Amino acid sequence: MKEVIQTVIQLEKSLFTDEVRKSTSALNKLIADNFIEVASTGIRFGKVEVLNRLPTEAAFTVESKDFEGRMLSDDNVMLLYQSSFKRDGSEFSDALRCSIWQRNNGQWQMIYHQGTNI
Repeated sequence: MKEVIQTVIQLEKSLFTDEVRKSTSALNKLIADNFIEVASTGIRFGKVEVLNRLPTEAAFTVESKDFEGRMLSDDNVMLLYQSSFKRDGSEFSDALRCSIWQRNNGQWQMIYHQGTNI
């Protein structure tokens, strides 16, 4: 169980990197087709919007901490954590985050994400 949660945490953190965010191929593998995100603004969107938006976004700095993983089933993990996000010399913006990852054909993919500003 701990090994699975650590794997999912590393996959979550990979989404903070330019290498993954700029790669439609990498994002396509990590984001499930039925993905839903509820942004801190309350806007809801899916995988198509992620694949269109993330590769074009400017680089940023993110710090994450206090990861808590919960096994919802053998093939579903929920991550809860806190992030601090900063872009282009702005102040850090803090948020509480929740992601749900699902194992599909042996591959972990994010199916849900929500960030709430704090």
